[in-house]
Amino acid sequence: MLITDTHIHLYSESFEEDRAQVVKKALANGIERFFVPAIDSEYTDSMFRLEKDFPGKIFLMAGLHPTHVKENYREELDHVRNLLSQRKFWAVGEIGIDLYWDKTFFPEQRLAFKEQIALAKEYGLPIVIHCRESFDEIFEVLEEEKGDDLYGIFHCFTGTLEQAERAIGFNMKLGIGGVVTFKNGKIDRFLDRIGLEHLVLETDAPYLAPVPHRGKRNEPSFLMEVLNKLSDIYGVREEEIARITTENSRQVFGV
Repeated sequence: MLITDTHIHLYSESFEEDRAQVVKKALANGIERFFVPAIDSEYTDSMFRLEKDFPGKIFLMAGLHPTHVKENYREELDHVRNLLSQRKFWAVGEIGIDLYWDKTFFPEQRLAFKEQIALAKEYGLPIVIHCRESFDEIFEVLEEEKGDDLYGIFHCFTGTLEQAERAIGFNMKLGIGGVVTFKNGKIDRFLDRIGLEHLVLETDAPYLAPVPHRGKRNEPSFLMEVLNKLSDIYGVREEEIARITTENSRQVFGV
């Protein structure tokens, strides 16, 4: 059973002491593909080291995370642009709008989102969207940018059925992780009305650990809990969920 984690921050300081063991445990469970989103320029070297340490398993993205859009966002966008011109990345992400923590830089977040969508189109890459308390604002940008060259993943999807359908309408897969196991997560109530062909699996580790690990550091092997929950929701064997969602990830990332 080949399983793909489409969103994991394996370079996080949270894994500093046991990163190799964490990856080994994941591999033992069949989780063999790790797609790693960027945050800002401070993490670039760590991401490259990660890729070197686990050859053939790590697939890097380039991008500026919306919560790291600050006064220096122009310099950060130049960094993303330079990275994309120098080597292969598999997506532009994670990018988007986050109005949960701080709305101070909302105009800059919106600009950064649009400019990085333009970069994704220029390099023929998918985007990976971070959306927190900003569905309307994200959809407004996607409406402006929509087209055959705009596609990707709505990372950590937490919206309604209507929002899920709208996201899919913009050529987006829905990234499903630990939230689907939460009692108050809500997406488990309607997810069976969304075809499996629209879903990919993710952990967002070290964040959002699924039940029964909620509150602990998340790690890639916990993706099995998400797989188990989706098997219950859809009434489909875990192996089939893994096969379909990995194939969906191949459609998005081209690998």
